[in-house]
Amino acid sequence: MRRHHIHNLFLLLGLLLSGCGFTSWAAQPVVLDLQRTIEIANDSSLTAFRNQNLYLSGYWEYRSYRAERLPSLSLSLTPVSYYHYLTQRYDSQENIDVYRAQQMYEAYAGLNITQNFDPLGGTFYIKTSLDYLRNFGDINSTQYSSVPVRIGYSQSLLGYNEFKWARKIEPLKYEKVKKQFLYNMEEVSENAVTYFFALALAQAEYRLAQENVLSCDTMYIIGERRFKIAAISQSELLTLKLDKINAENSLENTRIALKRAMTSLASFLGMEQNTDIEVILPSCPTGMNISTGLALEQAKANNPTLIQQRQSVLEAQQSLNKTTIEQRFSASLDASVGFNQVSETFADVYRHPLRQDLVSITLTIPLIDWGVRKGKVNMAKNELNVTEIAARQEEISLEEDVIMTVSDFNIQQRLIESALEALDLADMAYAQTKQRFIIGKADLNTLTLAHNRQQDANSNYISALQNYWLSYYKLRKLTLYDFELGMPLPDKFDNLHRITR
Repeated sequence: MRRHHIHNLFLLLGLLLSGCGFTSWAAQPVVLDLQRTIEIANDSSLTAFRNQNLYLSGYWEYRSYRAERLPSLSLSLTPVSYYHYLTQRYDSQENIDVYRAQQMYEAYAGLNITQNFDPLGGTFYIKTSLDYLRNFGDINSTQYSSVPVRIGYSQSLLGYNEFKWARKIEPLKYEKVKKQFLYNMEEVSENAVTYFFALALAQAEYRLAQENVLSCDTMYIIGERRFKIAAISQSELLTLKLDKINAENSLENTRIALKRAMTSLASFLGMEQNTDIEVILPSCPTGMNISTGLALEQAKANNPTLIQQRQSVLEAQQSLNKTTIEQRFSASLDASVGFNQVSETFADVYRHPLRQDLVSITLTIPLIDWGVRKGKVNMAKNELNVTEIAARQEEISLEEDVIMTVSDFNIQQRLIESALEALDLADMAYAQTKQRFIIGKADLNTLTLAHNRQQDANSNYISALQNYWLSYYKLRKLTLYDFELGMPLPDKFDNLHRITR
């Protein structure tokens, strides 16, 4: 009996040390609340790094598009071009064609400035160039040819304007990339909530298992005393002993589950897998009622799925416009005005330049294509119809998801209050039943039932908190709206990452 009491003393001491957080033998655990867990997940997790790189890829694509709207300067160089070949020539003295050897060296340099003109789909350009030509053979000659300046404009007449469609689609593509990044961040937050509460539940179950071991051990000691005075039967004493053994086994199982949940959260947050983490449950949230109308409004404005559908509709309209235009005749215009000069010396090639004008109109008229162009137009029309229907279906599906999530969120607040009240009642009921059992006024079944109700109430409270925060972050994900601050998440993002429009 003394050995049994010593064993109980050591078990009680070990449980107190682990429960009270003595760290003389172990490293200090990392203490996380829900908000800090979400911050780390969106900053350091592997998923966060992937989302950041996906956003940067789209960001630089948009920057490239914007750069294409600005004037571009390019330099073309051909420093060495040597030809040695036989060419056909006419001999006027003999009145026959003959082959003669030809050797030639040529060098070229040109500087071009271009500027796209989006409204008409054309391109303005300014060019300057210098060409050097040296002939070898029976007669050696040197020539320089210069274009001091040439200003021109070229475009397709009555044709497809790619620049006009790019102005509509490219900014929308960037908006989708930006909002998809925010959507992915909220999804990371949602996953962080799941991992956080999985650890919180495992942590709570482990602590309850610790308390249960102490309680069952105490009940067994009391049962032994009561059995000696014939206050309980031998079967009841054996049941108390079985409860004690089961409690110790349950403690080991909850310890394993706690370690697994802790490792999962650490891995998700990008920490070392053996990091000791302790989570702090958030307090019962204050009443925050979310309007279904506001949620739907923000979802339609910000959800990246709907933006993707709008982009798809625009691209289908673009394809139809291009196909419709290309089935008709096409015409292109290239007009320029400038100066040029030719001289045998470099000093004279820029003196007294001559006027150089160019106007070119090219027509392409389809005559017979056996219905190929008409078929392409019909295909483009059908594709546009399918895309518009898909966009509408996505919008309806999103509306249903938002409405249900808002309803779930508003209900979860009441469920948390109810679960907290149930937990308080279960704790008091178990404490009172335990005292009544000690003084012999309650049987073992009543005590076991009270203990099970306490465990269920504790699990239900944590689950209610988890469902509340999962609903909240899912709603943030669907709407990209901060309901606490009353501000769209894209606006917050733009304030931190301003891009000149």
